[in-house]
Amino acid sequence: MIAFIVRRLLQSVLVMLAVGFIAFSLFTYVGDPVNNMVGQDTTLEQRAELRQRLGLDDPFVVQYGRFLVKAVQGDFGISYRHRRPVAELIAERVPATLELSFVAAALALFIGVPMGVYTGLHRRGFLSQTFLAVSLVGISLPTFLIGILLILVFGVMSQDINAALGFTLVPQLPTFGRGDTVQLGWWSTGFLTTSGLLALILPSVTLALFQMTLIMRLVRSEMLEVLRTDYIKFARARGLSNRAVNFGHALKNTLVPVITITGLQLGSIIAFALITEQVFQWPGMGLLFLQAITEVDIPVMAAYLMLVGFFFVVINLIVDLLYYVVDPRLRADKVVAGGHG
Repeated sequence: MIAFIVRRLLQSVLVMLAVGFIAFSLFTYVGDPVNNMVGQDTTLEQRAELRQRLGLDDPFVVQYGRFLVKAVQGDFGISYRHRRPVAELIAERVPATLELSFVAAALALFIGVPMGVYTGLHRRGFLSQTFLAVSLVGISLPTFLIGILLILVFGVMSQDINAALGFTLVPQLPTFGRGDTVQLGWWSTGFLTTSGLLALILPSVTLALFQMTLIMRLVRSEMLEVLRTDYIKFARARGLSNRAVNFGHALKNTLVPVITITGLQLGSIIAFALITEQVFQWPGMGLLFLQAITEVDIPVMAAYLMLVGFFFVVINLIVDLLYYVVDPRLRADKVVAGGHG
C-alpha cells in the first residue's frame, strides 16, 4: 500500500511539473510581460530596467525554477489588468467555482447512479426508455445551449407560461450572478441564503446534465454486464432474493469502474465550469480565466492552469486510492507478486 501511494505521488509530481512548464511557457510565448505592464511612453531604458528587475533576462531554466518555487508558495505574481496579487483574485473566486462544482457533482452522482441502476434492471420498461431518451439530450446538446434554453424557459418565458395556464408550473429562477453570500472567514458561501440557493439551481443543473447522463449510461452498461456473469447466476441459483443479488452483489461490483469515471468527471466539472460560468455570469475562476484570455492577463491564466492541474492530480490520487481499496484484485495482484518475489 505504501509503495502504491509513493508511486502515485511521484507520478503526480511529474504531472504538476509538466503543467507548470506549460503555464510558465505562457509568459514566454504569449506576448511580452513588459509590454503588458508598461505604457507606450515608457523608454527603452526603463523597459530594460524592468526586465532586469523581473528577472526576464535570466536563462529559461532559472526563470522556470523561480516560477515553480513561487507557485508552491501560492505566489503567481500581479495581475496585469487588476493590478492585484493573482492569489487574492483566485481566493475570491475559488468558493464560487467549488460550490457550483460540488452541487453539480452531487446532482450527477445521486441522480445518475439510481437512474443507471433502474434502467439496467428494467431494460424494456417505459420509464427506462424515457430516461435513455432524455440522456441523449444531455449528451448531444452543448453545455452553453442547455444553459441558454434553461434561461429562456425559467427566466424569460416562465411568467407567460404560468399566466397562460392560470397556475404556477414553471418557477422563475435567477439567471445570472451568485445571489447573496455570507462570509465565513475568507470563504464566501451562498448555501446560507435563499437567493444564493436559488441562483445555484440553473447553473448547477446545466453543469451536471452531461455528467449525469454519462454516469447513468455507464452504470447501466456495467449493471447489464455484471448481471450476465456466472457468479450472479450462481447467487440466484442459491435462492437469494432479487434485492440481495441486484444490490448486494451486482451493484457493488458495478461501482468499481464508476468510482474512477466519477472522480475524473469531478475534475472535468471543475475545469470546464468556465462555459457555465460565462453563460450565467457566475463569479468563479472560470469566468476570471475567460476574461484573462480576452485581456491577455498571463499571470491569471498561468495560475488557473496550475490550480486546475492541482485539482485533477489530487482527485485522481484519491480515486486511485479508492480503487485500490474497493477492488480486491489489485491487492491480490500485490500479494501474488510478493509471493513470487
